[in-house]
Amino acid sequence: MTHITVKVDGTTYEDEVEPRLLLVHYLRDRLGLTGTPVGCDTSNCGACTVDLDGTSVKSCSVLAVQADGGEVTTVQGLAPDGELTRLQRAFHEGHALQCGYCTPGMIMAARDLLRENPHPTAEEVRLGLEGNLCRCTGYQNIVRAVLAASEQEVTA
Repeated sequence: MTHITVKVDGTTYEDEVEPRLLLVHYLRDRLGLTGTPVGCDTSNCGACTVDLDGTSVKSCSVLAVQADGGEVTTVQGLAPDGELTRLQRAFHEGHALQCGYCTPGMIMAARDLLRENPHPTAEEVRLGLEGNLCRCTGYQNIVRAVLAASEQEVTA
């Protein structure tokens, strides 16, 4: 077992974990943060995307021990008081989800994209989200939602 200390959604956790435990399983099984889904377990779909130390990562391809000393933000940590972020509101208002399985990863990847490029074009949004798969929507409303959120000042 390996000792880790990690801050997740503003709360610091100290745990003993198996060195091979994936971050996605640590978040879901140990911490109960089931808003980060397990999609493909191969880093192809992006559903499990979280923010690790300021960068979006696919948590099925990161070991929990690699997050030791780091800060993780999940989709659940974006709206701790229940007040949706402008990006979450844009997804909701723009019907940028259907089954919702990919939505947490899409939102986290889009958040990272908007931090790096606050006013992307539609093509830049598509390129920025290319590592996240959606099997339901055809992506049009997702792209529109990210563009709608980008018209406002990026704060998070």
